[in-house]
Amino acid sequence: MNKDTILGFFFIFLILVGYSWYVAPSEEDIAQQKVEMARQDSLNEVRKEQSRIAETERKMMKAADDVGNQQSTESNNAVVSDSMLNDMQLQKFGGFAAMSHGEEKEITIENDKIKIRVSTKGGNITYAELKEYHTYDTMPLVLFDKNTASISYLLNDKRVESKSLYFEPIAKSDSRVEDSIYVHEGETYSFAMRIYPNDNNGKVLKDKYLEFAYTITGDDYMIDYNLNMQGMSDFVAPGLNDIPLYLNMDMLSMEKDPKQEAKQTAIFYRYSGDDESVDELSLTSMDEEKEDLSTKVKWISFKQQFFSFVIIADESFAKAEIVQEGNEESANSRFLKNMKADISVPLSNNSEFQSVAMHMYMGPNKYSELKKYELDLERMVPLGWGFFLLHWINRVVVIPVFHALSGFGWNYGIIILVLTLLLKVVLFPIAYKTYMSSAKMRVLKPEIDELAKKFPKKEDSVKKQQATMSLYKKAGVNPMAGCVPMLLQMPILFALFRFFPAAIELRQQSFLWADDLSAYDSIYSWTQQIPLLSTFYGNHISLFTLLMTVSTILYTRMNNQMMASNQQMPGMKTMMYLMPIMFLGFFNNYASGLSYYYFLANIITFSQMYLMRRFVDEDAIRAKLEANKKKPVKKSKFQARLEEMAKQKGVKK
Repeated sequence: MNKDTILGFFFIFLILVGYSWYVAPSEEDIAQQKVEMARQDSLNEVRKEQSRIAETERKMMKAADDVGNQQSTESNNAVVSDSMLNDMQLQKFGGFAAMSHGEEKEITIENDKIKIRVSTKGGNITYAELKEYHTYDTMPLVLFDKNTASISYLLNDKRVESKSLYFEPIAKSDSRVEDSIYVHEGETYSFAMRIYPNDNNGKVLKDKYLEFAYTITGDDYMIDYNLNMQGMSDFVAPGLNDIPLYLNMDMLSMEKDPKQEAKQTAIFYRYSGDDESVDELSLTSMDEEKEDLSTKVKWISFKQQFFSFVIIADESFAKAEIVQEGNEESANSRFLKNMKADISVPLSNNSEFQSVAMHMYMGPNKYSELKKYELDLERMVPLGWGFFLLHWINRVVVIPVFHALSGFGWNYGIIILVLTLLLKVVLFPIAYKTYMSSAKMRVLKPEIDELAKKFPKKEDSVKKQQATMSLYKKAGVNPMAGCVPMLLQMPILFALFRFFPAAIELRQQSFLWADDLSAYDSIYSWTQQIPLLSTFYGNHISLFTLLMTVSTILYTRMNNQMMASNQQMPGMKTMMYLMPIMFLGFFNNYASGLSYYYFLANIITFSQMYLMRRFVDEDAIRAKLEANKKKPVKKSKFQARLEEMAKQKGVKK
């Protein structure tokens, strides 16, 4: 073995040693592995416990079958004693075995706005109906139903949930518990659903309890909901600082267009703190969306297009995990999305009696209704919160005026007409300034055309531009003056684009051929799927959208005829005609109230332009521009400062 071979083996040995040292786990990795192994061991223990419970249930079911068979056949088969059944129940339900059987019964409470049912099984709400509203197909609007939604607490490490236990109705504040209670305006009704623990022998301990206390006020969608516990620290979440609350809801369609409704359905939430803003999971996505809310949460909402179920903490929830999921097929059916929330409700285990105050809102996404609770719930209404100017226009101007007009009892089609007229009157000075700018450009158009003939070559484009700007300066015309007023109107147009589809006041309100101003208006529809057309346009024809598109094209044509710069921007001219056609597919499936507003706005603009063109004297404008040309050109302050600085530096003019 020569020297080179020995050196080769030596370096290979060094490389292997170095690599082994490099890939060796750190102390943190080793600690993490130990934690993971401990977690897996815990999971295995849980699986074993679940298997044991399942086996116990199987034996209990078999024993019950054996008892039934014996009673029916009076055979001499072995009888399972009551003590054995009690032992089985104790193994499964622990300290709540006594509450694991009973009679399921529902108590109905209603006021002028909402009707709810609370079941003795689970002790929570199993039904919530909004009495002032109905679905698109005229059925009762049920926001919460036990077949599609559930509320349950995980009570202890035996995986006992409150929805599996039977509660006892308890009267509160000298109230009575009846099968049906009506709470009138100005009244308040309180009652509770209560369970008691038992000792290891199955004896019920009446001096201890867990209860869900409800307070319903007449003429209100908000329900006070308290979790009260007396001496339950050994039975409910023993040794833990919080108790898990599980919410699960299948969001069902209530509107004319489930596909559009699904795009407005999502989980909204707000962290605790005065400066915290409202956030949400994706509105448009149909894939699974998940978010861990690791800090204190004020409220969580399962929000649909026009209605919401909201759970609100009086103080705050410790944390939460929220999940929503849908798919493209579900958006075309009555099922929109599934929503889940795993909420950690904080406890104070050092207290013999503890109460966690919460609230439930089950009602419409109406701005004025949500605003009065001062919890930022109104931010679920899409008014353009991402851009401050949009929501300020809607909150300060549009919504107050809209509600004031609603007070007259008019049809909402008339209200939109009056609202449009008022906005056009307010914006008339801007429209007038825009028209005057275009009139000045029309007067100067012959001279602009002469400059185009004087500089026909492309290489003279800079000279032509300089000559054109010099002409504008002498005549005292600002070519951008017409753009600024138009830009000032854009926030209002965008604000109304947000307002009309979100206004629950327009829901199921008919006008002319439209049966619902919050959804599309269809004058003709078909079921056959046509490639591209059905995807981008839809399977119906919305007349208000057609009228809006035609009026926009006519307005564009009239505007192009009035403007002097069309020949300079032929590509822009073509784009201005294509834009209304491109938006046709989008607005065809949108709220007809919005298309109706844009159509009215175009018609009123036509009328304004016709009147201004008739009464504005363009000869007088021409004379004024000619007079401006004879005046010395006034330097701007900026230009004067530049020349002064150049003079001080010795630069000749």
